[in-house]
Amino acid sequence: MSGYVGVVVSDPSLQNQFTQVELRSLKNQFMSMRRESGSLTLRDLASKMSRLKLIGDNLTEDERASLIQDLYANNNTSFDDDDDIDFESFLKVYLKLQAEASARTGGSGGKNSSSAFLKAATTTLLHTISESEKASYVAHINNYLADDPFMKNCLPIDPLSNDLFETAKDGVLICKLINVAVPGTIDERAINTKRVLNPWERNENHTLGLNSAKAIGCTVVNIGTQDFIEGRRHLVLGVISQIIKIQLLADLNLKKTPQLVELVDDSKDVEELMSLPPEKILLRWMNFQLKKSTYKKIVSNFSTDIKDAEAYAHLLNVLAPEHSNPSTLTVKDLFTRAKLVLEHADRMGCKRYLTARDIVEGSPNLNLGFVAHIFQHRNGLSTQTKQISFLETSPDDAQISREERVFRFWINSLGNSSYIDNVFEDLRNGWILLESLDKVSPGIVNWKCANKPPIKLPFRKVENCNQVVKIGKQLKFSLVNVAGNDIVQGNKKLILAYLWQLMRCNMLQLLKDLRSHSHGKEIRDADILEWANSKVRNSGGQNQMNSFKDKSLSDGVFFLELLSAVQPRVHVKLFFFDADEEKKMNATYIISIARKMGCSIFLLPEDITEVNQKMMLTLTASIMYWYLKQPVQEKLSISDSETGSQVETISNSTTDDSASESSIE
Repeated sequence: MSGYVGVVVSDPSLQNQFTQVELRSLKNQFMSMRRESGSLTLRDLASKMSRLKLIGDNLTEDERASLIQDLYANNNTSFDDDDDIDFESFLKVYLKLQAEASARTGGSGGKNSSSAFLKAATTTLLHTISESEKASYVAHINNYLADDPFMKNCLPIDPLSNDLFETAKDGVLICKLINVAVPGTIDERAINTKRVLNPWERNENHTLGLNSAKAIGCTVVNIGTQDFIEGRRHLVLGVISQIIKIQLLADLNLKKTPQLVELVDDSKDVEELMSLPPEKILLRWMNFQLKKSTYKKIVSNFSTDIKDAEAYAHLLNVLAPEHSNPSTLTVKDLFTRAKLVLEHADRMGCKRYLTARDIVEGSPNLNLGFVAHIFQHRNGLSTQTKQISFLETSPDDAQISREERVFRFWINSLGNSSYIDNVFEDLRNGWILLESLDKVSPGIVNWKCANKPPIKLPFRKVENCNQVVKIGKQLKFSLVNVAGNDIVQGNKKLILAYLWQLMRCNMLQLLKDLRSHSHGKEIRDADILEWANSKVRNSGGQNQMNSFKDKSLSDGVFFLELLSAVQPRVHVKLFFFDADEEKKMNATYIISIARKMGCSIFLLPEDITEVNQKMMLTLTASIMYWYLKQPVQEKLSISDSETGSQVETISNSTTDDSASESSIE
């Protein structure tokens, strides 16, 4: 497996100010400025820095020149304006100008600036973290991973130190935390769990963790394995925050908690409830319970609306009146009231990782987590579920739900301007679809004819969706009798069909761009099928697939042989495949190994065991794409190693802990 070498800066304190994505972007800018005149001096920077948007928009050239002079004067550095500068000097100037420009626009840097982890990856250069949030997440990790055989040697983590970021450097912590949040996401046989890992093994763990985080709904755009290896605190904490949030909100849906139907009056409202993101359902539940009290306000967020702790006091009195303290609502000091609220929660036996100060300061992440813990412990809903036929899902509905999940996570992984919670609702204005099309085929969207949200007039949404359909036809999608209004109306089957063709188009285009011997020839499904069969055949494998709907694929053996063929270092171990449960274990292992190698895939084990034709194609194409991306030398060594299958079968009676040791030796 090829290694990743990022942009390295000799000064560690300077390097820690940037992500690898930012360093690569700034290095490109630096080299571009330098090429224009053959050199780059301090005198040049004042004018050339104008091309960097935030700096150029908010600082005049004279102001930039003055700030650069101040920077070197304050550092007691002797430097001639006409001397060449290196990349590190460029970065120092950039940080100085960026900080000044951000301050003028009211940018981040305040005490709550680190709370924006819920929806998007952090990209600001003013990297601060909340010590309260860090302490809360550490307490969560210490609690939920205390009994893990591997992690118990690293726990408990001291919340007052930076041990969290050191512990995360081998990649095991993130993988374990993902399995706590969404059990069964990662087959632990795929995690490298030796006490001392070499750089390859650490990188594999981080690759597995980041690809798995994307697959459960985390936004990890602009975050790479190097950021974890170097312990970039704001990025590590951002990913951990998202994983914990997914865990805490896991029960906020009708499948897990059907009693939530109490929050609505009829089936039409149930459909609306099912389309809401879990944090919105949590707010609706909180307001539903508060209506039973004398509290008259509506809570619309987990920050300013709960800073006085009054809503919490009423909520806990409704849910656990036996533990109430009359003085909670009469006390005037907000900090004292918050402390009394937390004491009430403790008497209920409710886990909580925030402090009274976090409530009073309105920390949105920690308050959301606190309300989610209250919901998990005592939701106050009736145990008698309403008899609503809407809740009984058919096999078709279950399949639609699974496909919606795959496409939602895939779209969110593209790095669009907005995070989507439901493809049937959030794509109806056409904007995110246009952004996704532009990512798949850059330049194909006519942005002059596009309408940017918020869009109030319905016909503007139709205009966007008409362009979506028009571009789909340009890309040769099958869109017979389809109009933009069908997307605006939220036609589920049509939207899923469009997204599948877009996802498939993206993968085929990536393969076409990589496959040097194709000479621009279109890649077809049959080419992918033949490639996979030839790889397995040449490595000595015994299995072949006739098509992507071949039922023999359900046991997973073909894909295990394929993984072993393209990466001989993979020593795959599978369970004997007589029982459905063992087939599912093989499928989970296949997905984990593929992600560990570097495949960004969003399918579920059920898609393999049930042989979902679409997902079989995307899995095979993703493995092919990974293989073709490898350097020529490495591919030659792989070809030389294709002398025999390395698949080892383990009966269900030998599932000992040794099977969970490093699966890539």
